[in-house]
Amino acid sequence: MPDAWLVLLAVGLDLLLGDPPAWPHPVRAIGWVYARLDALADRRGWRTGPFGAVSVLLVATGSGLTVWLAGRLPWLGTLAGVYFAYAGLALGGLLAEARRAARFLDKGAVESAREVVAGLVSRDVAMLDADGLRRALAESVSENANDGFVAPLFYLALGGPGLLWAYKATSTADSMWGYRTDRYARLGAFGARADDVLAYVPARLTAVAMVAAGSLFGIVRRGIWGRITRDAGKSASPNAGWPMAAAAWLCGGSMGGAATYFGRRVNKPHMGPDNAAWTAKRQQLLYQVVLLACIIVVVLTVLIRVGLSAGCIRLLERIELWI
Repeated sequence: MPDAWLVLLAVGLDLLLGDPPAWPHPVRAIGWVYARLDALADRRGWRTGPFGAVSVLLVATGSGLTVWLAGRLPWLGTLAGVYFAYAGLALGGLLAEARRAARFLDKGAVESAREVVAGLVSRDVAMLDADGLRRALAESVSENANDGFVAPLFYLALGGPGLLWAYKATSTADSMWGYRTDRYARLGAFGARADDVLAYVPARLTAVAMVAAGSLFGIVRRGIWGRITRDAGKSASPNAGWPMAAAAWLCGGSMGGAATYFGRRVNKPHMGPDNAAWTAKRQQLLYQVVLLACIIVVVLTVLIRVGLSAGCIRLLERIELWI
């Protein structure tokens, strides 16, 4: 398990630097590998579940092992560990881009906002008006609070940068292959299910942290957890609905409805209050809730890590006395 200082340093760098576009990023390398495997599956006629499962297992294991070995290099190991821990988190860049899109919408620059939102979501945004863009933005920010930050942080705290990147490689497989289309229905099935399992606890932790953040802002309403639980269960994903439902009920904006993905129109389940638009005020509140919720998770992670370290030291001292 990593020291608390590594967790704090990684989070600080993420919030300060985000993801500079000009910098190399491990996710791009992992995405390149999956793209080559996708092309190989086409050439060999291997668009099957077993080939998809083997691919994900190999890429996840290779990614985790590579990062683990990099962290043990002489002289450079500590630097590599810090870099990979920081690069695995994506809260700073997410909030920066979301706020940039929101500023464009506040000024009425819908086309400029559309370009930014298109880079954050997988749905088709070409026909969305300002309200639709705000809703898409709110859904993306709330869902990615878990996918881009809490879940990676969870695995960083659990097993260090190596385990974090094994998780990220699995999550990337879901992002690239986890679509319910004829092309990816079999090839991406294992990656999608593996990501569901790995994100199960972090997704619920994200929702709990968001409610805790809401209570600090004084916006938690009676019975809100029951509403969140009910709406989270509507989602086709066992995890995505938790942070989205929490955000919808805490901030008072509706989520769900019609959306287009790769030319296919989908009616997503409704979450939150009925017909409540994502105003500029509600959107700003969402960003504050997400940031505070993530800070709460970081504080809990560090406290648990410090407590475990102290407990291990006391245990070793007792063992020495017995010996």
